[in-house]
Amino acid sequence: MEWQKLPILSSELCLASVLRCGQSFRWKSSKSDEWSCVLRGRILTLRQDPTHLYYRAIFPSSSPIKQEPDAPDSTAELIRDYFNLSVDLTGLYEKWSSRDSHFKKTAPKFTGIRMLRQDPWENLISFICSSNNNIIRISQMVENLCINFGSKIGHLNGVTYYDFPVPSALTPVDVEGKLRTLGFGYRAKYIHQTARMIVNDHPVGWLRGLRDIEYRDAHEALLQLQGVGPKVADCVCLMSLDKAEAVPVDTHVWQIAMRDYKFGKGKHKSLTKATYVAIGDHFRELWGNEAGWAQTVLFTADLKAFAEKKVKVEKFAITTTTVTIKKETGEGGEKKLEGVIKHDTGVTTARVKRERKPKVETRDESEDEDGESVGEDANTKVGRREKSKRKVKTEGGEEKCGEIRELGVEPITAAKKGRRGQEVGKKMRTRVKLEDDAKEILVKEEKASGRTSKFGDGDIGLGEAGMTMADRIKRRRRQ
Repeated sequence: MEWQKLPILSSELCLASVLRCGQSFRWKSSKSDEWSCVLRGRILTLRQDPTHLYYRAIFPSSSPIKQEPDAPDSTAELIRDYFNLSVDLTGLYEKWSSRDSHFKKTAPKFTGIRMLRQDPWENLISFICSSNNNIIRISQMVENLCINFGSKIGHLNGVTYYDFPVPSALTPVDVEGKLRTLGFGYRAKYIHQTARMIVNDHPVGWLRGLRDIEYRDAHEALLQLQGVGPKVADCVCLMSLDKAEAVPVDTHVWQIAMRDYKFGKGKHKSLTKATYVAIGDHFRELWGNEAGWAQTVLFTADLKAFAEKKVKVEKFAITTTTVTIKKETGEGGEKKLEGVIKHDTGVTTARVKRERKPKVETRDESEDEDGESVGEDANTKVGRREKSKRKVKTEGGEEKCGEIRELGVEPITAAKKGRRGQEVGKKMRTRVKLEDDAKEILVKEEKASGRTSKFGDGDIGLGEAGMTMADRIKRRRRQ
């Protein structure tokens, strides 16, 4: 099938955000700007530019829904349904911004984030797999389900694609054992039992039929399934059952609620069942019937994988203090060492905060033994400020430094950066002045006592080499 296109602005749909923000786990980036996945018996590939969404589909040779040349374009209808393109996202952003100043501040940087309308069965099993898990293992589990229990659809760019298994494929008695062998752990039992409940205890189409009842009723019905808690139930309600008011609350959303909406105090100090309900009710009152959609925008903005990419240049002056030595020959051929303090200013440099490399993250917040928890990927911790480094500038190398120390003045020659520059420079000038004052006090005391001041003519006393000025003063006063 050749590339086809649908007119849709990137502000209404941003593929790179929607397909990576933890709603679906089967989309693969087949090329730098293309995404592929099996949907309803075909391999669907998507790409976009600012004004259009481009698509093409590959059907298996045995597919009963293979696209005929003159047949209506069922793939276009599939895309419109899957991405909820009938919803005016720009209008919703304007409504949420008018009600919430925090959303208004955040939204312009994260446009085009809309909810998918997924198959409820696939959505349910995927989020049972997400329990206490990370993106890499969730994707591997979903892929293993498709390879071992799904139908082979075809090949694209050297990759074999499989459809998601139907419920009956996961009901045989040996499925739980196979899933444990594949690394599903305790989730194997939940997947197997939930599949059996869907097939044996409910009529065909029961799960999809939850789209036609109220949100609270659908939520309660999902809680009866194995491995489904309040958050998983809300994810399924929001992402596949048309319940736009459902607000899944995980640690990301909890942190947003505490940081930006004054939760975390009084009776809502921790994320209890009552707090979970209170957060959802607060957002529904604030944003209206599409609170789940609005929450997803803020959730995505809070993920480190979607942190704002920017290059920040900070300029600052460097003050370099250099201590040099001037040698002179005094009367009688005696050598005299004189400390000369020199200040150089006006040097400008820059520190660059690098772009963060986007990483895929999931909605699940729990940490797993095989990887970082959601939102805590160690590979995203880039772009930190470099630590300040001191530049040392001396004239004459180690020999000069030794001569400076003999004067009781440490060779302080550091380039100070940033806001601390002036303060540090002042401290260095004060230190040099104190050393000079101490030398003058010592000379006066020695002259008053009638002793010859060896320090005054540039020499030092026996055993005083390398001593600080304060130690020399104490030593000579004891003599």
